[in-house]
Amino acid sequence: MLNKGISAVAILLGGTLYLSVTNALYAATQDPAAQTTAPASQQKPLASCYLKNISEQVLCGTLMVPENYDQPNQRQIPINYAVLPAVSENKKADPLLILAGGPGQAATELAAMINRMFSDVRKQRDILLIDQRGTGKSNPLSCELSHVDELVKADDDIELSRIAGECLAKYTDEDLTQYHTVNAIRDFEAVREHLGYQQVNLYGGSYGSRAGLVYMREAPESVRAAVLDAVAPPEVVVGPFGRHGADSFELLLEQCANSKACESTFPNLKTTYAETLEQLEANPVPLTVNDPLTNKPTDILITAGRFTSVMRVGLYHPVTRQLLPYAIQETHRGNYTPLVGLIGSSMSQSEMYMGLTLSVLCSEDLPRATDELLAEDGANDFIGSRTADAFIEMCSVWPSVPRPESWFAPVESDIPSLLLSGRHDPVTPPTWGALAAQTLSNSRHLIAPHGSHTIAGHTCANKLAAQFIDTLDLAALNEDCLQKQKPLPFVLNSNGKGL
Repeated sequence: MLNKGISAVAILLGGTLYLSVTNALYAATQDPAAQTTAPASQQKPLASCYLKNISEQVLCGTLMVPENYDQPNQRQIPINYAVLPAVSENKKADPLLILAGGPGQAATELAAMINRMFSDVRKQRDILLIDQRGTGKSNPLSCELSHVDELVKADDDIELSRIAGECLAKYTDEDLTQYHTVNAIRDFEAVREHLGYQQVNLYGGSYGSRAGLVYMREAPESVRAAVLDAVAPPEVVVGPFGRHGADSFELLLEQCANSKACESTFPNLKTTYAETLEQLEANPVPLTVNDPLTNKPTDILITAGRFTSVMRVGLYHPVTRQLLPYAIQETHRGNYTPLVGLIGSSMSQSEMYMGLTLSVLCSEDLPRATDELLAEDGANDFIGSRTADAFIEMCSVWPSVPRPESWFAPVESDIPSLLLSGRHDPVTPPTWGALAAQTLSNSRHLIAPHGSHTIAGHTCANKLAAQFIDTLDLAALNEDCLQKQKPLPFVLNSNGKGL
């Protein structure tokens, strides 16, 4: 079981960096070049299948790959994938490959959302979904996160290292140090070759943008174009999210102050937030609520830590962001219904395979978090250092090995690349997109003034991405639709006033 129902850890770490065709023969008939890239003897026919919330049949398959590519004859693990076939009979040979976020999301579990988001792309191209090793059906590293007893504990009493240790104990056969970004790209390349695609177009959202950059570095000849949304380049450290969350919250306060309706309904919102934190730190509130997903009565202690974590995750999307002033005020008044509703919203995100999250971050990011970086990240009165502290504690028991410095160098590439950022993003700020763009010589960086995290999902950026993938003409993209998009109004009361 993953983060089903209310989970103390999922609330705390919620978000992180989140978002067959054709059988082989079918692929080959669509792309003559493919006939030379994947020997028929190595190909297995794909099977028709259904994916959640997609009514039509698609095609699914599994490819066995070495867990450790330096020991190709040793333990093998399955890599699960699915292809949403192009609608057109005259489809293009290069599919759109989806690189999921997290790290820890499974691409096939995002199929319905991706199908909606990239319906224009699918008119002419297959969409290829591959579960990153450690997620979905690719030897999943799931952790039991629904510890009911943890929900009634105070913030300081939650033993994250014990929870991580219990998860670790489940995986005695796996070499968890092999579950890293570079091996994930090797897996994706193996699937690409298996299916006979000569090249792919990439869409990487959030952590998937880092995977995309690594793909461009490790196998540049395989990439026709890349769309990198909510950019997290390899040179930045992922995990400490305090500072960027605080910056995003300041933008919310500024927007509310500039709105007559919001300012008059929620005056002194920053003070209200600070007072609410103080109240919950001094006197956490025990509640019995119906679990938003299971509807079972569940005891939960509303603490300052849980309150701030819900606020941080609420900043990820404009729809939840517009609820935050009301939730803050009502929590301050002792009405916890809006806050519990937001907890349910955060729990409805796709499942996160925490074992993969830790396998990646504990070796690739947390070792690079210097004392200076952590001090800067924690120097805020929004959420403090809670996210960094949580990852540090969980990583204290998780296997970690040093990675080469070259893994974290800026990726230099002339592959056509569209970079996307949202100004309100609480976790991957536009400055990270600008940083990545410095070494991408054939790129363009677009920023949505009122966008948040992974803007292809809630702005016109998906249309721009489809146009870019079709034409590769970065200069022709008209970003007016991003600039003209109006911010969602803040919700002012329980009846939806303000909408």
